[in-house]
Amino acid sequence: MDVAHVLQEMRIGDEAGSCSVLAAFSRIRERFEAEDAPERRARILEETAGLLARAPLDRLFPELSDELRGQYLGLVNSFTRHAALPPCDTDSGALCAKSYADIPARAQAVSTVLLALSVQIQKALEDQNSPAVRSLARTLAPTFCIFSITHLLEQPWTSAASRRSARELLAAAVALTDSSSVQEMLSGRPEQEQKGALGPVLDALQPELTKERWKRNQAVKHVFSWVLVQVGRPWLTEYLEKVFPPSLLISDDYHTENKVLGVHCLHHIVLNVPAADLRQFNRAQVLYHALFSHLHTSEAVLIQVVLPCLLDLLSVLEKPPVHSGLPRKPTRFDDVLRHILTYMEMEHKLDLRRVYAKNLVLFIERMGIVIVRHLKRLERVIVGYLEVPDAPEEKARLSILDALQKTLQIAWPRMERRMGSLAQSLLRFLVDVSSESLPPQLKEQLMTQASHCLLLLDHCSKGKLQSLLRELDSSCVSEPVLKCIQKVTAAPLCQ
Repeated sequence: MDVAHVLQEMRIGDEAGSCSVLAAFSRIRERFEAEDAPERRARILEETAGLLARAPLDRLFPELSDELRGQYLGLVNSFTRHAALPPCDTDSGALCAKSYADIPARAQAVSTVLLALSVQIQKALEDQNSPAVRSLARTLAPTFCIFSITHLLEQPWTSAASRRSARELLAAAVALTDSSSVQEMLSGRPEQEQKGALGPVLDALQPELTKERWKRNQAVKHVFSWVLVQVGRPWLTEYLEKVFPPSLLISDDYHTENKVLGVHCLHHIVLNVPAADLRQFNRAQVLYHALFSHLHTSEAVLIQVVLPCLLDLLSVLEKPPVHSGLPRKPTRFDDVLRHILTYMEMEHKLDLRRVYAKNLVLFIERMGIVIVRHLKRLERVIVGYLEVPDAPEEKARLSILDALQKTLQIAWPRMERRMGSLAQSLLRFLVDVSSESLPPQLKEQLMTQASHCLLLLDHCSKGKLQSLLRELDSSCVSEPVLKCIQKVTAAPLCQ
């Protein structure tokens, strides 16, 4: 079927099928928006895809004017709204799965039309390399990008087929902008003074990312987050004013899922925006207070993203503790670590204990020698965590042994006085692990790390621990524990 027949089938143009592109798209859009029946809209989409596939390039892309470019954009926007998610009027920001039942099929139908258009634009670019066609491609790319990302991820409103179509459309958008990747499409090419699509994408999302509206469309936050994390240094700095407030807004929600997503966005900003820009207008201070308030939660999944973000933010707000000069004054590093140790002491949930122990190691490494301010409480935490197994993987105890090793290596001048309690705790730990039903490889790992801690502790005590261990009655301990003790006693004395 040729173009004339397609136009006649769509009841567009005269009997000969003559009609300008501008008029044809205008009438298609009018018909599409006037239809209420989903099956008729699906038919129009199918016919439009056929029209785009068959129409000659010189008819689709004559001398492109602003009016024709606007007509293309209006038609694309009209089609993408057909697959838009239904608005949510409740504060939960989520609808039941059946509310999205029609969305995957609609999205797939719209993707077919947009893919047909992208193929023709790509052909025109290859044949003509016209600046006007290239301008049209850049005009449509942000809309293609937002639509494809909306239906790209595994969500209640997507299916395997709609996600596959969305991936194809996103790849087409990358090709239209002559980019090598999504990151390049969004960031642009500064060396060629070519702006990326991130600015227009954020401008399009901005009206939906306000305090009053961001929960009405469940996809908006995911599109924003996905786009944000694709762009890194140095390009993200230019868009800081557009990405910082929405990220803070999402993180301030009462739903844990949204808090995690918001903190994920904020952490990306902290890592990819220069410290001077973060400190400007007190942004870093505002972010610090927002993150610190999350530390009171009992949700392990939230603590897991908040602590690394907070640690990197502290490096923006404070000088490195080891370079802060003498005397070293307490900083926000101390405030956060004090809070963490307090919560670690009283925490009984294993998932939270694992998260705290894993991140404690990072804080000890970053703080360096100033960790000596917290040795008393840190010792209590280490001893307490070594006493409680967390099978089957023993992540908490492995992390706390790592934290103890780092502490012994960094704060060794102050560790001799703590030799008694730490050595007793480690020996008790070896005895407990040797009798526990654990996989052999994991048991070996735990006992090896504990032995290494004993060796470090012996170095800190200048060999005093070796003397004490030699006095142990070997008949009172099991063979695996005895081997660990012999490793320590056989080590050369530290001078």
